[in-house]
Amino acid sequence: MTIQWYPGHMAKAKRQFKEKLNLVDVVYELVDARIPYSSKNPDIEEMIGNKPHIVVLMKNDLADPKQTKEWVAYYESKGIPAISINAKLGQGLKEVLKLTKEVLEPLNKKRRDKGMKPRAVRAVCVGIPNVGKSTLINRFAGKNIAQTGNKPGVTKAQQWIKYGKELELLDTPGILWPKFEDQEVGKRLAVTGAIKDTLLHIDDITLYAMEYLVNEYPGAIAKRYKLDREEETNQTMPDLLMHISHKRGFREDYDRAAEMILHEIRNGQLGRLTFEKPEDRESDETDD
Repeated sequence: MTIQWYPGHMAKAKRQFKEKLNLVDVVYELVDARIPYSSKNPDIEEMIGNKPHIVVLMKNDLADPKQTKEWVAYYESKGIPAISINAKLGQGLKEVLKLTKEVLEPLNKKRRDKGMKPRAVRAVCVGIPNVGKSTLINRFAGKNIAQTGNKPGVTKAQQWIKYGKELELLDTPGILWPKFEDQEVGKRLAVTGAIKDTLLHIDDITLYAMEYLVNEYPGAIAKRYKLDREEETNQTMPDLLMHISHKRGFREDYDRAAEMILHEIRNGQLGRLTFEKPEDRESDETDD
């Protein structure tokens, strides 16, 4: 299973993002808290250069809270300010503003020393498709200004949104990178909905996610689908998927069962799940 997705508008969005960088003070790099590494575009740091930036872990209500704390600590250990929020409920917005002011204090001090008047922080949101950029902007704005949708590729153009006198935000379309060197990254992006489902073999993605859950979150599948623990652990993943299909009344409709399970994983119905750990990343860096 090879996964790639880089439509033409993403290349255009990348060019526009680079052109707008000189207009902003700080970059909010949004990542999915369920896959904080795989959803972090490897091109972003090169694109922003020395521009101050903050990693914002989105959708923390769907992610394993213990792992989220460890991922925030991981990025901070790399010298990258990080924070996790739930933009859907507006939780963490004040903390984002507070962290932004801390990060920009050296810049603001220079402005004060020059006698320049205070002004709103100018920030740009950037991240992969369906990570929650527009949801965050709408929460800051207090109304639905930016278009949202629970699918990748909704935002197609850039727009500025004001948040009172404190913040001016630039929304941008989701930006992936041209090639996933590690196909595990592509699979994790697919599991969490960053890649259009029409480009995927849903059964393969569901089986991948199920195997991860059986190993890392034992009992989650059994609890959701009312199975015995032995039924979860003593079957191959295809057999387990077919077993769930029968229990849900789908009979031999393997594809329908796969779509249902993936949908429920994405929506948090099997619990708060994180599909990668910082210690795995640290192990890879040590090997490198």
